[in-house]
Amino acid sequence: MTNAVGIDPVAKQGGWKGVLYRPPWIGLVAFMIVFVVQALGHTVMIMMEDIWPGPGYVYESAIGMGFFGALLLWFGMRNNNEVSATWLGFWAGTFLWTGWVEFAFVWSADTLGVPDLMDPLKPGAIATKAEYLVMMSSIGVMGATLVYFLFNKETKCNFFIFFQRNAGLRTGKPHPEHQRSFAGITALETIYVIWFFYLFLLFLYDDRFVGDRHPIAYAIFALNMIWAVYLFRRLMKFWKVTTAIRYGIPTAIVAWNAVELGGRWHLFTEFWEHPEDHALKLTLLAAGIVIAAWLAARTPMHQKAEMARQKLSA
Repeated sequence: MTNAVGIDPVAKQGGWKGVLYRPPWIGLVAFMIVFVVQALGHTVMIMMEDIWPGPGYVYESAIGMGFFGALLLWFGMRNNNEVSATWLGFWAGTFLWTGWVEFAFVWSADTLGVPDLMDPLKPGAIATKAEYLVMMSSIGVMGATLVYFLFNKETKCNFFIFFQRNAGLRTGKPHPEHQRSFAGITALETIYVIWFFYLFLLFLYDDRFVGDRHPIAYAIFALNMIWAVYLFRRLMKFWKVTTAIRYGIPTAIVAWNAVELGGRWHLFTEFWEHPEDHALKLTLLAAGIVIAAWLAARTPMHQKAEMARQKLSA
């Protein structure tokens, strides 16, 4: 991809940005943003509950956060730039999940007086917060709505396509003129992937099903690591930015499952859950995410095609 004198025309034209527009950086940036946001999501919830304890304004702020996510989704679904629309969809899904979904479970647990589940191996430590115990009741809603996505003939999700093709679940051929809303797709993907793995881990932790200290839990941790590495290696080869973003979301969340399990076993300190003790570290992480998100939103969509064109012209 160099000209006659050995100079990459895209790298020369774009400077350092020319490097970021190629694999593995396209997928790596998407992965890191989604991965770190999982930690910062916990931080935001804890800070909101600390700033407005008790009756406070925590629920009002959560409602506002959800409306902000809805506004981002509105802008994203009106945006014709696939890269911008995809990133707007991710941030919309993140704010909608944290603001409206997670805090709805917090409110329900508080209203119903559901107690936290304490850790029997670490006195005084909470094993599972009350809102997550309430969240387990949403498995029926998730299953019922996922049926639609599983049977949807317009889906482009490799996961659903695999089952449609191999289990005879196709309901027809995709319509060639079907217009995809990349913001809407990414927002729903973000919400459902987070939701699915929350429930998966919660049922894994429950002693009535498996238990977090059961040998099966350790086996799942190992399999999860293998799966995360496999997905990550694939992600590092992506050229198309929007595909990398949408593939990076489940890849990062699958990898985050290992962090959740490690924290459950107290293998390390989950510093993102202690913002009062790690303010500088979390501030630097948040600033890094803002910068990375800004750069990612400016990444050209079809850089590989542009590089090929400039190579031929050179």
